[in-house]
Amino acid sequence: GCANYRIGERSLYAPDIQTVYVPMIPSNSYRRYLGEWLTEAIVKRIEQVTPYKVVNTPDADSVLKVRILTDTKQTLMESYTDEPREQQFGLQISADWINRNGQQLGQPVNVPLPPALNPISDNATLFGELGQTVTSAAQRDMERLSEQIVSMMEAPW
Repeated sequence: GCANYRIGERSLYAPDIQTVYVPMIPSNSYRRYLGEWLTEAIVKRIEQVTPYKVVNTPDADSVLKVRILTDTKQTLMESYTDEPREQQFGLQISADWINRNGQQLGQPVNVPLPPALNPISDNATLFGELGQTVTSAAQRDMERLSEQIVSMMEAPW
């Protein structure tokens, strides 16, 4: 029957989860404030898109643990004077969403990886001649990564 039938946005998310705790994201990078930027982007995205409430205590229904593994910056195209014309900024992170009992939540990763190491990566292209900076590329990258992480929180079909 229709006993477990749900409609609306609530049908995309686990019904037994109401609150999410997102601790400050640690970073293996030497670039400053990447963890803080990504934490802020994820919290904003969870509050905007999901029915979950982000709380400030580890006693929440679930915990979203994220870590920045690596960041890269590489030149894709140079001018004839060896100045960078197009560069790429990239981040690789691991995300682990667990419930209060320590069970894995979210969609499984298709590639066999150790638990708690589900790498997600994204790259942002920047053009210095157009006034773009590494900071603006990193901000764009944070927004796209937060979208990927929050989409991981959707219930499987």
